[in-house]
Amino acid sequence: MGSKNKLKRFKENETFENVIQPSRKEIVEEKFPLKGKWAQDFFKNNNPIVLELGCGKGEYSIGLAEMFPHKNFLGIDIKGARFWRGAKTALEENMPNVGFLRTQIELIDQIFAENEIDEIWITFPDPQIKYKRTKHRLTNTEFLQKYKKILTLEGTINLKTDSEFMHGYTLGLLHGEGHEILHANHDVYKNDYSPKEVVGIQTFYENQYLEQNKKITYIQFRVK
Repeated sequence: MGSKNKLKRFKENETFENVIQPSRKEIVEEKFPLKGKWAQDFFKNNNPIVLELGCGKGEYSIGLAEMFPHKNFLGIDIKGARFWRGAKTALEENMPNVGFLRTQIELIDQIFAENEIDEIWITFPDPQIKYKRTKHRLTNTEFLQKYKKILTLEGTINLKTDSEFMHGYTLGLLHGEGHEILHANHDVYKNDYSPKEVVGIQTFYENQYLEQNKKITYIQFRVK
């Protein structure tokens, strides 16, 4: 994407009522005004809130919002020029139950209050295979504890990935730390019992992975 295109999208994002772009200072040094008030002040209802972490173009957030109109969905990514497409689609399609937040994922426990989130989706994250990148892996111990803090007691986390490494790493960690695995599937399109929200939504990149005959894996779990 050219720099002119990016700048155009950044400017357009600023006009979208479904996009929130706080500064790091606003989150870290000041009390973030939406913390604990996302339902009443942003979505303006009391429906459950679901996060998609590293949402990219926002395709999964949009797909889930269409599938579950009585839930609120918030796509999170640091790259606003990417989720511009999802935000624009949500406005064009008049979908008030989906929004987008431009921020770093490691700040989420300062953006959301305890027990404010019902569910988290992590869709096709960078597996961060190199050892020195472990701290950026979205299912590492540190991130899991941040998720636990903002999730309700029964809140669930979903990992959908084409990376066998990420799937295996996460399963091993969950077993090792004693978390509750609700569903684990090594090839979602070969099993009839895959949930509709797992097989019913395919992103641009997922279609590419499928064309390369990559298996798509899925884990649903609770952090204990």
